[in-house]
Amino acid sequence: MDPRRNPFAPGAGTPPPELAGRDALRERVAVTLDRIRAGRAAQSVILYGLRGVGKTVLLAAMRRDAEAHGLTVISIEAPEGRSLPAVLAPALRAALLRLDRLKGAGDKVSRALAALAGFVKLKATYGDLAIAIEHDSEPGLADSGDLEADLTDLVRALGEAAAERGTAAVLFVDELQYVPEEQLAALIVALHAASQNQLPVTLIGAGLPQLLGQMGRAKSYAERLFAFEMIGALDLAAADAALRHPIEQQGERIQPAAVAAIHAATEGYAYFLQEWGKQSWDVAEHSPITIADVETAQTSALAQLDQSFFRVRLDRLSPSEKRYVLAMAQLGPGPQRSGEIAQAMGVKVTTVAPIRSSLITKGMVYSPGHGDTAFTVPMFDAYIRRTMIG
Repeated sequence: MDPRRNPFAPGAGTPPPELAGRDALRERVAVTLDRIRAGRAAQSVILYGLRGVGKTVLLAAMRRDAEAHGLTVISIEAPEGRSLPAVLAPALRAALLRLDRLKGAGDKVSRALAALAGFVKLKATYGDLAIAIEHDSEPGLADSGDLEADLTDLVRALGEAAAERGTAAVLFVDELQYVPEEQLAALIVALHAASQNQLPVTLIGAGLPQLLGQMGRAKSYAERLFAFEMIGALDLAAADAALRHPIEQQGERIQPAAVAAIHAATEGYAYFLQEWGKQSWDVAEHSPITIADVETAQTSALAQLDQSFFRVRLDRLSPSEKRYVLAMAQLGPGPQRSGEIAQAMGVKVTTVAPIRSSLITKGMVYSPGHGDTAFTVPMFDAYIRRTMIG
């Protein structure tokens, strides 16, 4: 079929043509945001799951929903190796300036800008914090040099400014697992204080499964402050909608058996469904797309995933880390016991513990249970066996 009309274009965070299977969660988050704006209590929301399940896409859709309802959105991604203040301050500045330009903006917006001006003095501690604030600071407001106290002041001022404007401030943070735990603790404290004061500020965050443990270690009350929503693979009905609807919108068809074959091959992971859909469309000579087309497309789909999804993650690993993931892959899909991984490597558990810790920090593995280790990337074990073992 004509590749120019192919509805599938998989990419990092690229919105799919059909965001299937997530409507109920989007509605729950919309209710949360409406309650926050109305001054009612509601938990902040944390989306967690493996790579490739569509967390970033879903977070972006929720952000657009919030913007469409007139909420003040602060959107950031927490990259490795940067501090939370460094990525948060510019986004807060932009949001506050938008509020300041609104007709009738009052003293609370100005005070929030003063709080941000004080907050940037943290650059003495966080050297990557580099931002200019064209506003005078207020002595004693968010300028102590202590992140927990200053972020609490800043979030409080942000909430008061949002309340003054009849809106809510919603902080969208992707890759939240990369925020160091002491900085994560400061953010949790600030949000907790805002909640206690019934201020319209909330967080919608996303991260890998290890984020739950990180937040619990950062502050023990995190499990009560946040609603944790697991984002998993799509079931067959949702996969059918994700594949069939975009194809039919182009005036073409796909056989139910072909949908089932794609769902089985991808295990329902959203990103993989998009890749299989794209490749199946391209190899099909005519409509409908058949199970034979799907089987033919598998080689090109796997090759594309190997190059664009799997390999970039493997290339980030040190030689010792590669030996660790190879041992994991040889043991099967997982989770794997730490002792069994060490045994497969021919070393003691204490020897591999630092390697495991490094892989967790890099977001390659996580611990689903005490002593267990699993890949954060679906089907990564099969990729390792395909490329490193042959």
